[in-house]
Amino acid sequence: MTTELADGLPPVALMPHLFLMLSLVMVCCHAAGRLCRRLGQPPVMGEILTGVALGPSLLAAVWPSGQRWLFPADLLPVMDALAQLGLVVFMFLVGLELNVGQVRRSGRVAVMVSNVSVLVPMAGGALLAAVMYGRFAGPGVGFPAFALFLALAMSITAFPVLARILTDRKMAGTTVGGLALTCAAVDDVTAWCLLALATALAGHTSLTAALTTLVMTALFVAVMLYGVRPLLARLAARHAERPAGGATPPLLVLLTGALLSSFATDWIGIHAIFGAFLFGTVVPRGAPQVAAAADQVRGVTVVLLLPLFFAYSGMHTDFRLIGAEPALWGWCALIVAVATVTKWAGSTGAARAAGFGWRNSLSLGALMNCRGLTELVVLGIGLQMGIITPTVFAMLVVMTLVTTGLTAPALNLIDRLAARRRTPVIREPHSAPPVQQRETVAG
Repeated sequence: MTTELADGLPPVALMPHLFLMLSLVMVCCHAAGRLCRRLGQPPVMGEILTGVALGPSLLAAVWPSGQRWLFPADLLPVMDALAQLGLVVFMFLVGLELNVGQVRRSGRVAVMVSNVSVLVPMAGGALLAAVMYGRFAGPGVGFPAFALFLALAMSITAFPVLARILTDRKMAGTTVGGLALTCAAVDDVTAWCLLALATALAGHTSLTAALTTLVMTALFVAVMLYGVRPLLARLAARHAERPAGGATPPLLVLLTGALLSSFATDWIGIHAIFGAFLFGTVVPRGAPQVAAAADQVRGVTVVLLLPLFFAYSGMHTDFRLIGAEPALWGWCALIVAVATVTKWAGSTGAARAAGFGWRNSLSLGALMNCRGLTELVVLGIGLQMGIITPTVFAMLVVMTLVTTGLTAPALNLIDRLAARRRTPVIREPHSAPPVQQRETVAG
């Protein structure tokens, strides 16, 4: 006999199955992440591929009854809720880890590269939207919202994945690594602002309503910067002066603030993750108690809740929608080409114009072309709001996988080519001079 917990929630008898489902997703994502790391890819690639494999593209295609048993329809709303919670908390952590001081100190070069690396792909995405709108836009979606969303999808750089790649390759302390992180941070801030604009345009039928949402968003940002940030600084200072038992636990403050900020932006009319991300950026840095609380949050989020987001997203990624139709795969190839060429060329060209050598410029372009988790988050929001169709979503997931997977091999190739340019050329004894060092690549 089963008892309903509440309207819309699964029976109590299904709760053990929920525990089984959570365990399966965690273990599969962890195993795939470790495998990808051994292959020279970021672990997030394995987590994304795991989500796709658990969905209709693979598991439901080869074993439909097993897929339905593993992920019963009654548990999908619970899985979605946990995935959205994990996404909100993760975006708070991304905002918390954003080096605001480095962004401010980045100077002319970072500002130029980050702006160009956003504007050039956005222009390519807008042109792409002009030819795709009639066939691929979601029902009832206007061209401005569709064009802005596709332009945004072309311009994204995955700050968390990029940071992981730079750490693994010991590039975080290099000139190109620091510049890439700064530009990616600026790109992330730009992306969430543009996403807020796109969701505002998609969620309202009148320009007045959309403008109202944008004005309220600007007010919310002002409150966070000039009201919440000083308040959090004072709370952090008081907590450092008082005994641990006599102060409000930092973990409670951080989680409550992130969730309330998410509620506020969702109420305004933009996605909840924007509030969580912005709250993370205004939390005081350098306080040991804040860092300890963030570590507590990060463990559960990265190990349990975030893999659920990948799994749930994978269940909405059906590559069979592209099918065997050459035209659809042609559109998919065009999307990948536009995203890769515009992002890489824009970043490389801006770095060259700023005085960097070809090696560093090409490496920066390869790093900025990495999309990963951030792209998947944005695509999920576009699908949820009906801006893009499931077919376009599948195409853009392919683009995400290709551009993310291309980053490490591209950097390896650039390093090998640079090493060849630096290799001494041994000439025959009758040649002069006997040993000549080839020109070293600048940067």
